[in-house]
Amino acid sequence: MRSLEPARDQIDRFRAAVERLGGAPERLGVAVSGGADSVALLLLAAAAFPGKVEAATVDHGLRRESIVEALHVEDICERAGCPHTILSVSVPDGTAGLQAGARAARYTALASWAEARGIGQLATAHQLDDQAETLLMRLQRGSGVGGLSAIRPVRRQGGLLILRPLLAWTKAELVHLVACAGIEPVEDPSNHDIRFDRTAMRRFLSDNPQFSAQRLARTAAAAREADEALDWAADQLAEDRITSAIGEWRIDPAELPRELKRRLLVRAIVLVRQAHAIEPPWTGSEDVEGLLAALELGGTATLAGIMARGGLCWHLRPAPPRRPTRLPEP
Repeated sequence: MRSLEPARDQIDRFRAAVERLGGAPERLGVAVSGGADSVALLLLAAAAFPGKVEAATVDHGLRRESIVEALHVEDICERAGCPHTILSVSVPDGTAGLQAGARAARYTALASWAEARGIGQLATAHQLDDQAETLLMRLQRGSGVGGLSAIRPVRRQGGLLILRPLLAWTKAELVHLVACAGIEPVEDPSNHDIRFDRTAMRRFLSDNPQFSAQRLARTAAAAREADEALDWAADQLAEDRITSAIGEWRIDPAELPRELKRRLLVRAIVLVRQAHAIEPPWTGSEDVEGLLAALELGGTATLAGIMARGGLCWHLRPAPPRRPTRLPEP
């Protein structure tokens, strides 16, 4: 039987990437679907941090083969010396789409598993080709600079730090690593279903080699740096430009570039909602463009439970409760 341990330079490269993103973990969780990318992640993590890695596989129950694939991952984990858990989830029907629903269910399950196991960091197998595909998807949707940052190397979900240490690795590198270990990875048929946006972008890149995945990933990195710089500037401005008095928050937008106005507006909405414990929690996913446009014209509009009024100074307060609809008399 072949050794599952990758080459020494690959192990060192992976360990350095994890340390750059969050430091050497006491315990590291890894999400392993059974595909080549995630199996490579497992092998690298197990070799770089022996005895500190636990793996989880999410069974979405969308295909009859999924439980067999999860058990295949369990066998690989046993050979690699990593504890493994299968997490079964159900994907609700919804307007967001099947893949988006599966993703939400997957991360919720992984976060609960990590909390129960006392794991503070979770590595996922997003790689350089995924980054290029995501950038193209965001371009297609008309995203701003934040969206064009694509997949973030680090993000926090509650108390869990999610790490993407493979974003500088190509798909080909990871496939080769798994092949050298003599492992047959799982192949998800949805990866070839052109109905899904990511599959369409993958095919576009294959058919148009002049769009280099490496260069697209560099563009995403540049957008992320610009987004972080804008966030830093907005944080500095918020100290002087956002004020509160008698239950009302005010924004001074004078002579600011529009993108900084947008970011101050988002921060003020969050402050008002936190101060008044407005539910449900707001993720900022609602587009503030309509509200921003109304305020710039001196108008009044509402968003996420907040009523805002424009002018030389913008005023924000909780929106009054909606009056119940009166049914006609029988």
